[in-house]
Amino acid sequence: MIQSLHIKNYALIEVLNISFPEGLTIITGETGAGKSIILGALGLIMGERADTKALYDPTTKCVIEGRFKVGEYGLRDFFVDNDLDYEDELIIRREITPSGKSRAFINDTPANLKLLQSLSAVLIDLHQQFDTLDIHQMGFQLRLLDALAENKALLQSYQEGYRAYSKAKSRLEQLRNQNASANLELEFKRFQFTELQEAELLADEQESLETDFASLSNAEDTKRSSAEAFQFLCESEQSIVDQLQTLTQSLQSSAKVDPVVAELQERLLSLTEELNDIGTSLERHAEATDYDPERIQEMQARLDMIYRLQKKHHVTSIEELLAIQEGLQKDLSLFENVDEQIEQLTKQVETAEKKLRQQAQELSKKRRAVGPTFAQEVATTLADLAMPAAQLVVDIQELPQLSLTGLDEVQFLFSANKGSAPKPIKNVASGGELSRLTLVTKSLVASAMALPTLIFDEIDAGVSGDVALKMGYILRKLSNHHQVVVITHSPQVAARADEHLFVYKKEDGDRTMTKVRQLAAEERVRAIAVMLSQNPPSSSALENAKELIG
Repeated sequence: MIQSLHIKNYALIEVLNISFPEGLTIITGETGAGKSIILGALGLIMGERADTKALYDPTTKCVIEGRFKVGEYGLRDFFVDNDLDYEDELIIRREITPSGKSRAFINDTPANLKLLQSLSAVLIDLHQQFDTLDIHQMGFQLRLLDALAENKALLQSYQEGYRAYSKAKSRLEQLRNQNASANLELEFKRFQFTELQEAELLADEQESLETDFASLSNAEDTKRSSAEAFQFLCESEQSIVDQLQTLTQSLQSSAKVDPVVAELQERLLSLTEELNDIGTSLERHAEATDYDPERIQEMQARLDMIYRLQKKHHVTSIEELLAIQEGLQKDLSLFENVDEQIEQLTKQVETAEKKLRQQAQELSKKRRAVGPTFAQEVATTLADLAMPAAQLVVDIQELPQLSLTGLDEVQFLFSANKGSAPKPIKNVASGGELSRLTLVTKSLVASAMALPTLIFDEIDAGVSGDVALKMGYILRKLSNHHQVVVITHSPQVAARADEHLFVYKKEDGDRTMTKVRQLAAEERVRAIAVMLSQNPPSSSALENAKELIG
């Protein structure tokens, strides 16, 4: 339900705060006082397009904010699905800047107009825009019928089963399609897997193979160059080591008397020993290096196979090939089990469908049982509201397949005039007829289903006297279960209010502003008396107003 509406800088409103209690709130006022402006502001937080021409002060932004209690609407999943913070108290805010930029917020989270429209449709049923009324929608008509048939528990059980059934049926179709093209794909995957399995790949072998292959391929050059280097350093007639030893000996006498020469001689001795050691290492490496053409050929073949598999599978490492091998193994396992899965799933789907059809038939039976009685009650009540020839037909057709709501397609057919064949509501009902039809249908299910805040704009247009009185009682009855807001010119309707708000204009300097005030008991009597007669009201009108309220 809506708790309050804050309007700032909109049309003729500078600042306005309106509180809406539970029950029936009546809004009255002279024509042109600004009642439609309040509905316009409400429309903005319902996602309607904004117009900067509606700003009271064109230099300041317009702000419309509505507060709602939503704990009973089951909206938590809606908020989660749309990444919104959920609280039982909801705040919707709309801002319009002088430049024309419009912003919307749901609990301080920015939201687009489409999201605002989806949410507000659950919160507010504004009977002004007749092309968007839920009474037009076949889904709402079915929910209304289910509420009357007390199908809530059965329908919930059916829908839980239907969702599981749909999921299983979809999986079964997927498996059957997979199985139909499985033979060729299975053979191809088996060939790929066998090829990789027989390769016996090791995660770290490629790098070591490439290193060893490079080394063995150059073994002859390595052996020759190492031996030659050894000879040049240590074994030839004029080897470097021999020449260094000769040079060292030539410094022997000078080193005894000259410390600098002694130090240099010591460094030459160290260099000679290091070169001797290097020569020995070169000799050992030359002796240890063997050229093995067979091993080279084996390594070349192994590397060629690895490169071929990598190119075939469009990868660059053995780790990736092993991952592909593991994936192929899992796929083959699934293929092998698919026939068994299809058999099990087929039985599961058949069992679930049998149970769902039984539940759907029970739902249909209960719907068909309440439909005629409901239609008759609607016609009887509409006759009291100056629509004596009105006729409602609850048309229930059987669907060829199970749906989320069973096997029924429900559509309300309506005729307002004698001799006219009932047709879908949106094709035949005028605005006033549609408002009365909506009022009657919702009053009959008020205690059986959750409804949004119902707002009626001059639902009593064209009726007066006893008809308006009966309409007031219907609104009152409806408000016992749901929040109802009515804009009216009818004193008979206004007399049924729990809360009476009066809209008026006030001049302030060179500006005219729309204001709203809550009427106390005596003010209500006078306001209704004015609606009955004139301003100021006569004494008889005041008495009549007291009688109406009483």
